[in-house]
Amino acid sequence: MKLFFSPTSPYVRKCMAVACELQLDDQIELLPSSAHPINRDQTIIPSNPLGKVPTLVTGDGVALYDSRVICEYLNALGKGDLFPASGAPRWEALTLQALGDGIMDAALLARYEGFVRPEGMRWPEWQAGQMDKIETSLRQLDQHPQALASPLNIGQLTLGCALWYLSLRFPELDWKAQFPALAAGSQTFMQRTSMTKTWALVA
Repeated sequence: MKLFFSPTSPYVRKCMAVACELQLDDQIELLPSSAHPINRDQTIIPSNPLGKVPTLVTGDGVALYDSRVICEYLNALGKGDLFPASGAPRWEALTLQALGDGIMDAALLARYEGFVRPEGMRWPEWQAGQMDKIETSLRQLDQHPQALASPLNIGQLTLGCALWYLSLRFPELDWKAQFPALAAGSQTFMQRTSMTKTWALVA
């Protein structure tokens, strides 16, 4: 398998975290890429017309995207149980995945607004709105820190990658100090190998 890879993409990390939990990450060749909303990486587009990471090319040459599809494929390939089959556990896991994805979406939009858009064209209220999405999401999680204490699922891994990205790109948010219950509840989870491992491109 081959994965168009960016070391700072939380969505790419989500896929690699799933692969790590399923002991599949050593089977994935990382392809260097620089997906960008304006300067689009032309090496990705033949496999994914959206030109986005993550894009996974399977051993059969089939291109899969986005992270939700890739993670479910890896779970099936590795015969995992990260996606509960039915009932309340399934809907809880998928909803937590949506919340984690939403935090990453808002964080990436805020990042683009502050670092990609030319300074004279930036919209502070837009950026503030994205950060407010993040903070209201974290506030809810702070009230339910047990979300990371249940049996491992795709929602938890997604949320873990979202928290990782916030620490990486928005240290000034200091989410651990703002939301101490969430920080305490996530401490053990964030020490999992899938949350701490660094994947490097082979030169």
